[in-house]
Amino acid sequence: MAFSCFHVPVIKHDVFISFRGEDIRDNFLSHLRKEFRRNQIDFFLDDEKLHPGDEISSTLVRAIEQSSISLVIFSKHYASSRWCMEELVRIIECMKQYERIVIPVFYNIDPSDVRHQKQTFAEAFDLHKEKYEVEHMQNWRSVLKEAANLSGIHYPSKYRGGDSGLGLRACLIGISTHLHFVKENFSHP
Repeated sequence: MAFSCFHVPVIKHDVFISFRGEDIRDNFLSHLRKEFRRNQIDFFLDDEKLHPGDEISSTLVRAIEQSSISLVIFSKHYASSRWCMEELVRIIECMKQYERIVIPVFYNIDPSDVRHQKQTFAEAFDLHKEKYEVEHMQNWRSVLKEAANLSGIHYPSKYRGGDSGLGLRACLIGISTHLHFVKENFSHP
């Protein structure tokens, strides 16, 4: 009898956070990190959970696969990072294969810039075409569009430099709601 072996990775993290460090590490991300800790949300951040000697790509892929939710924080330079784009590919694959939840956050950018690769996203792809195969970039364009079409959180520019509490609360409410749903519906006794 032929059968397919389908292995779903065990959940070890509530949230995997995909982000472009230069855009958000010292502001939005630091606030989000504090809020997650205060609300006891277990999250994976590459700067906290990678250890010396870890192979970066396999550690990140494993963390994505082992997270209930992926929070993708799209920011001005997100698409300029090959790592961010590769993470996004795996995040979307896990959404499809393992029914993982993806929540996009549009940090000071318009979702249509992500969806249609305009503005800084277009500039990033202009640079990528010098280094990467067309098929590779087509895949990146496809996952950007797919992620941008998901219901997400828009963190408007008016919050830049001001109180980021409203955007953080919106993120936390969205994530907490999804986590509660996942735990209620997919927990095993």
